Amino acid sequence: MELIHRNLLIGIHDCLQETFFEDRKYADKVIERLLKAHRKWGSEDRRVVSEIFYNIIRWKKRLEYYMGESVKPTNVYKMIIAYLLWSKTHYKKFEEFDGIKVADILTKLKKGTVPTKAIEHSIPDWLAETLEKELGKNWEKEMVALNEQAPTVLRANTLKTTPRELIADLNDENVEAFTIKNYPDAIQLAEKKNVFLTSAFKDGFFEVQDASSQKIGELLDVQEGMRVVDACAGAGGKTLHLAALMKNKGQIIALDIYGWKLTELKRRAKRAGAHNIEARLISDNKVIKRLHEKADRLLIDSPCSGLGVLKRNPDSKWKIDQAFIDRIKGEQQQILQDYSKILKKGGQMIYATCSILPSENNEQVETFLKNNPDFTLLKDQKIMPSEGYDGFYMALIKRNA
Repeated sequence: MELIHRNLLIGIHDCLQETFFEDRKYADKVIERLLKAHRKWGSEDRRVVSEIFYNIIRWKKRLEYYMGESVKPTNVYKMIIAYLLWSKTHYKKFEEFDGIKVADILTKLKKGTVPTKAIEHSIPDWLAETLEKELGKNWEKEMVALNEQAPTVLRANTLKTTPRELIADLNDENVEAFTIKNYPDAIQLAEKKNVFLTSAFKDGFFEVQDASSQKIGELLDVQEGMRVVDACAGAGGKTLHLAALMKNKGQIIALDIYGWKLTELKRRAKRAGAHNIEARLISDNKVIKRLHEKADRLLIDSPCSGLGVLKRNPDSKWKIDQAFIDRIKGEQQQILQDYSKILKKGGQMIYATCSILPSENNEQVETFLKNNPDFTLLKDQKIMPSEGYDGFYMALIKRNA
């Protein structure tokens, strides 16, 4: 890889500045806007910009050590050059790099070591402590995995196609993909490509959905004709999977507290040909109360720290803190208590997070079961990032008849 065009450098700089220093600016949306604004950039230019941008976010703390200072709006170019030197990326000596003392960075690089584990894995000090406390000696293995680039996994929309047919269709559009063992609807791209430009996407043949996330729909064991409630539906990735598993028969009620997410869900459902989904905004408690004891199946894909998906959202580790995790744990227990009442007696629900912390996962379920003896744990599953895909937790719980 090489960085030899000045406009690419400026694009990377501006995106980093926005992500690090502007409020509520998330890396995926920031880079998406940049690439849309430069449609004339070729696929190689786009790859260079995306990869350098995400890697600098991922390795921010380590790069700050090499720089000898924290990143500020005035020294983003210094961070870029620290990354280029560390990663041995060939680059041109652009005027933006004038005055940066490269020798100081090279001196630290030559040492070949860094002083702390938090710097080595490029995470905040508090997070290194939390991970070690909760995961024990395995925490470093998981951080190594979380600092890798996430593979692109698609879920074939079985309302319209099959994984094999989808692979053939994508192949016709010069996108190479393969099936994944033990993931019936999943296919993985051989290399990163902008699949949203394909006619297969426009025709609703697939959704981008990580392999681990697809396990949730399978575990819930939905059947045709059931009434299913997705209580934290968001933009509907898992909702659409449930619709496909139910073959469009029965009813899915998709709930969320954000109207804009449900608008996106409706748009995606239309493209996917999923007709059995009804989106409802949680505007007050009455929306939940009206659904008490009405669902055969319930999915609670709970808000969480997102620590299992740092591969694809590396900026989130710089935007959260321990106080956020403590607050979210309170919300998780409240959501479990309130939303579990939606389930009929004899029905089953899943509590899921994209976190790898036991305090957000099995410990939440244990607390809930202790306070609600009319519920029983049937099984739970923990998927760790070191297994190759996103980190997830899911617990299948039955409401006793």
